[in-house]
Amino acid sequence: MSNAVDPAELSEDIRALIWAYTRRLSGESQAVGDLTLSQQTVLARLYQAPGATSAELARAEYVSPQSMSSTVSALVDAGLVAVSPDPRDGRRRRLDLTDEGTAAIEAVRAHKADWLRGRLVAALTPAEQRQLADAVVLLQRLLGPDTTPTISSSKGPS
Repeated sequence: MSNAVDPAELSEDIRALIWAYTRRLSGESQAVGDLTLSQQTVLARLYQAPGATSAELARAEYVSPQSMSSTVSALVDAGLVAVSPDPRDGRRRRLDLTDEGTAAIEAVRAHKADWLRGRLVAALTPAEQRQLADAVVLLQRLLGPDTTPTISSSKGPS
């Protein structure tokens, strides 16, 4: 009897699971404030990379510059994003989070983290949580070194 795993089946299972988690976390983020998913995504990108331009955000999100401009304008109007000239190149318009924008994206992130933490505690034993932490390391390795997010020390191999 073989313990071999079919890589095609496993890849499909992983893809489907990631898609389901992404949808669920997106749904959870809608419980925080009146921000659209597009607006939350822009805030999250600016949180990670302050000073991006609207064109850079559009390329990163695979949307048209016009669509990104509309999203950014709504965030500026809401006081969540500030626009300023780049000190090195006055033609560029930097986008940065305001204090309110930072608070908004931190609230969304905290809500999603709280939801997931609650599910981990409610649905998994400590031993299963350890197994999942070990699996996260493997999943991150699949992404490759240039796309791997920082892993907290509690998620390292046991």
